Amino acid sequence: MNVLLVIAAPDLMKERQQWLESLAGERRLADNTLEAYERDTRQFLAFLTAHLGAPPGVNDIAELRPADLRAFLAARRREGSGARSLGRHLAGLRSFLRHMERKGLVNAAGAGAIRSPKQPKSLPKPLTGNQAISVVQADSQLSDEPWIAARNAAVLTLLYGCGLRISEALDLTPKAFDGKGNTLRVTGKGRKTRIVPLLPVVNETVESYVRLCPYHLDPDGPLFRGARGGRLQPAIIQREMQRLRSALGLPNSATPHALRHSFATHLLSGGGDLRTIQELLGHASLSTTQVYTAVDAARLLDVYEKAHPRA
Repeated sequence: MNVLLVIAAPDLMKERQQWLESLAGERRLADNTLEAYERDTRQFLAFLTAHLGAPPGVNDIAELRPADLRAFLAARRREGSGARSLGRHLAGLRSFLRHMERKGLVNAAGAGAIRSPKQPKSLPKPLTGNQAISVVQADSQLSDEPWIAARNAAVLTLLYGCGLRISEALDLTPKAFDGKGNTLRVTGKGRKTRIVPLLPVVNETVESYVRLCPYHLDPDGPLFRGARGGRLQPAIIQREMQRLRSALGLPNSATPHALRHSFATHLLSGGGDLRTIQELLGHASLSTTQVYTAVDAARLLDVYEKAHPRA
């Protein structure tokens, strides 16, 4: 017999649902972020049910103390959550509490008093220029099916040639390439659109895939198809990249997303303007893009240490 776990009273579940709907509709958060916030708050309410001895309601949330929130974060840490996950947990809870505060139901000051976990400093790990080129070449693809090899090359070329996220590449439609010339309109996080330059080699690689694809490609349907004709899933490209790592002798950091990092890093080292790179990547904040200056500085220092006679 299946047992349905009640994690909150109806009034609190109603507020949570309204909050999630507002995030999707008004703030237009990315689907991945929405899923994470839904999961985080579900885990929090399940924790409170055990912590308080009964499913919490709005009144229980109004009486929360910082110590209760810290207890939840401590429990998540014991279960293996790292600093980044804990920071996201706290960000989601703050957003949920602010939603109820705006309606006069709770005071969210307690959540604001908790300091976010210190995030580990990690730099993106781009590929070298030669490594990135070897990955995206059609001849490097390992599939025996010519159209699938052409498809994989096209997707990977979009990541490196245009700096797209894998989800952005797989959301493209044939119409995006129809008569648009040298630019590509991309829908990114938060459903925000941006225009990126479309290099001739990228266009040619996509056209090669379209010519070979055995399925009818509706102008408004998904451009990239799986082996059976459905929408191509990110896991397929991630698995192909894993195979390429082994075949080409690349490090474990060589992932599809590393091609996007490589796009930004190579533009910067070639003299690209940081603000322009921010726009091309679709970053909301320049501080997110500035991490690539540290990557470039680290690369230059490595070259210096290997090449300078006095190093």
